[in-house]
Amino acid sequence: MMLRRGFILFLPRLIGLLVVACCSVSIFYMLACTPKGDSQQLALPRVHSPTVKEGYEAILQEREEQHRNYIISLKKQIAQLKAELQGRTEQLKNMQNQYPAPLDIHLDHSKPEKVQANLLAFLRSQVDKAEVHSGVKLSTEYAAVPFESFTLQKVYQLETGLTRHPEEKPVRKDKRDELIEVIELAVGSLNKPDGVSKAKPRLYTASDFVEGIYRTEKNKGTLYELTFKGDAKHQFKKIVLFRPFGPVMKVKNENVNMADTLINVIVPLAKRASKFRQFMQNFREMGIQQDGRIHLTVVYFGKEQMNEVKSILENTSKSANFKNFTFIQLNEEFSRGKGLDVGARFWKGNNVVLFFCDVDIYFTAEFLNSCRLNTQPGKKVFYPVLFSQYNPSIIYGHHDSIPSLEQQLIIKKETGFWRDFGFGMTCQYRSDFINIGGFDLDIKGWGGEDVHLYRKYLHSNLMVIRTPVRGLFHLWHEKQCLDELTPEQYKMCMQSKAMNEASHGQLGMLVFKQEIETHLQKQKLSSKKM
Repeated sequence: MMLRRGFILFLPRLIGLLVVACCSVSIFYMLACTPKGDSQQLALPRVHSPTVKEGYEAILQEREEQHRNYIISLKKQIAQLKAELQGRTEQLKNMQNQYPAPLDIHLDHSKPEKVQANLLAFLRSQVDKAEVHSGVKLSTEYAAVPFESFTLQKVYQLETGLTRHPEEKPVRKDKRDELIEVIELAVGSLNKPDGVSKAKPRLYTASDFVEGIYRTEKNKGTLYELTFKGDAKHQFKKIVLFRPFGPVMKVKNENVNMADTLINVIVPLAKRASKFRQFMQNFREMGIQQDGRIHLTVVYFGKEQMNEVKSILENTSKSANFKNFTFIQLNEEFSRGKGLDVGARFWKGNNVVLFFCDVDIYFTAEFLNSCRLNTQPGKKVFYPVLFSQYNPSIIYGHHDSIPSLEQQLIIKKETGFWRDFGFGMTCQYRSDFINIGGFDLDIKGWGGEDVHLYRKYLHSNLMVIRTPVRGLFHLWHEKQCLDELTPEQYKMCMQSKAMNEASHGQLGMLVFKQEIETHLQKQKLSSKKM
């Protein structure tokens, strides 16, 4: 009975303690869960503040407002991050378009077909980036990547340095294997059935290879253009290959018919009748007799020696039954650019290949074919690097007599050099010459006009084919640098004169001639004493 009464008395106290404990737990929960502001913490309702319920409502409203502001701030940050991500994505796309990645060809080896497709896509992109299908605009004449030419036996290289020769067999194994592989691949491509013609196809061999040119763009690959004999005279097969730092890829296989492609050789001239006679001997043999698809335009300045020049031209015409020539006479001061420009614009026939030539040039019939094969209206112009002959009296000074001209035309380090600083001899279609604007007629006298024209082509979308050719020679003649030339022209003339005389070794022998003779005399005296 007493226990029951005690329990009844203790029960209100127990309920009070439980209420106090619940309130304490609630207070601690709110203290733990209530976020702090930037500068202050939410306050609990004090004794003299409104009721506990109203205090909690005020706290909840304040917390709700803070969370709302926090959410708004997060949304702003997310929007800023999205905008920045979009900008970075656009930049990445632009960079990928400008510098395509290797298309993940090294990833996902579990799907070899996809890897192979990506590899081919990458290699094709290298072809598209390289100067294969069309030319690119270049800033200066030094920006063009020159080609080098080759046959089955020889390589004609432009960058010779001190150890390489302008003409040599490909001694290095890598270069020899490279060219053999390219020729074999081209022959295999020619012999591959096209699936269209029912006639028995002709079997091509390496002996049908005429010549090729190649150049390497360091960040893209190597471009090869190979010419083979065609099915008939004056017909050729041309194969274009590209090695994009990987397997060689066939780019083009086309028939090229040059049987009706006429070349108009334009020669500006003033005096120099004896040189013109020598030029006409070469023109008659190579141009008229061997090639036969040629026209000659002579633009003559002044009247001195004009009758002699006309007589040489008429005699050649009669003896060779050659009527395809034009003689234009201008009563003004000689200007090479003006003469070539007048000769090009005088032509009234169909679009024709123009070969700008000088009277001291010797060319072969093979070169005339190269002139045709490396020009294409609206697409390509040809700037051959000719082989310039040294002074024969220095080269053959130790011989009993100087050999004939034909025997002198040998491409060796001792006999001449690739005239890579000259841009005067060029082949292009007349339409391209007219569209580009022709020569700068303000340039008078010697030099400068050819570089200006070359720069015009480089600044256009035409592809400039620049390569040394084995069938084009500059014959040595004593160069006269006149006082009337501008300082820049005079400097160019003197530099050309110095380079034309002899090789470094031969000029060194002349400079140290006295020392050499003194040494030989000492050797003779010492041998007599013995």
